[in-house]
Amino acid sequence: MSAPLKETAPTGGTVPPQPSAGKSSARPGEPRGEGVVLNVFSHGFLALWALLIVLPLLWLVFSSFKTDVQIGNSAFGWPHNWSFDVFRRAWDKGIGDYFLNTLIVLVFSVPLTMLFGSMAAYVLARYQFWGNRLLYYFFVAGAMFPVFLALVPLFFMVKRLDMLNTYQGLILVYIAYSMPFTVFFMHAFFRTLPTAVFEAAILDGASHTRTFFQVMLPMAKAGLISVGIFNTLGQWNQFILPTVLMQPQSGSDPERYVLTQGLIQLQQQQGYASDLPVLFAGVTIAMIPMLVVYLSFQRQVQSGLTSATLK
Repeated sequence: MSAPLKETAPTGGTVPPQPSAGKSSARPGEPRGEGVVLNVFSHGFLALWALLIVLPLLWLVFSSFKTDVQIGNSAFGWPHNWSFDVFRRAWDKGIGDYFLNTLIVLVFSVPLTMLFGSMAAYVLARYQFWGNRLLYYFFVAGAMFPVFLALVPLFFMVKRLDMLNTYQGLILVYIAYSMPFTVFFMHAFFRTLPTAVFEAAILDGASHTRTFFQVMLPMAKAGLISVGIFNTLGQWNQFILPTVLMQPQSGSDPERYVLTQGLIQLQQQQGYASDLPVLFAGVTIAMIPMLVVYLSFQRQVQSGLTSATLK
């Protein structure tokens, strides 16, 4: 009988040793448990943070379907009536008008903030001229300036322009207070864009305006979406500026309250005859659009926030 065949190594080499089953492939001295502990800790912290955010939102929505008696008996109980009539009542009591006023202001203030802020950031990031850094730090200082310190002079300035309780007055103030953050964010983003593309557009005969709008601005799309979401959230939730600037100046002057003002007015109008479900429904109506906007663009926001670091 012939001898059993034996596995031989290829010519000029040897068969590499195979790891035996049950043995770890980690290198000697490599820490094995640190990564697992860190992963568990980080995921646990994120889960706790998500609960702290989601649970109050769910409680707010569920409370809209309760009655005053149910809220008084058990604030954390399950609603017995799932009727959407409370949202109709909240809308009829003024939430609809407040919602419309807020949309009118944001439709103009957010795009204009993005336009002017991007143009200023582009010039400061791409062109070198005397006073460049001084002008940039002037914008950065504006982001650190508390709005409360300028309320009195701001009120008299807007009053002198005859823009109190007007949409255009609040739009201009929103743009002014959103510009510092927009310039700061977009300045860092424009500096990460490749200079070769900018120089190629100039060599091909494109004007500075065309280079900005057709070449550089589309490349900064991720940053524009990110800062646009932040400006939308900030202006949608703004309270102190509309409270000072959007008050009726006479008996014939109509009310142009935005949502944040309207919710306070809705609470004050109730008096002793409280209707908490209507108030909860109004807050829910004010909250849902921002949740939809953020959840729809969360990937773009994350991409815009990390792209400057990765490039």
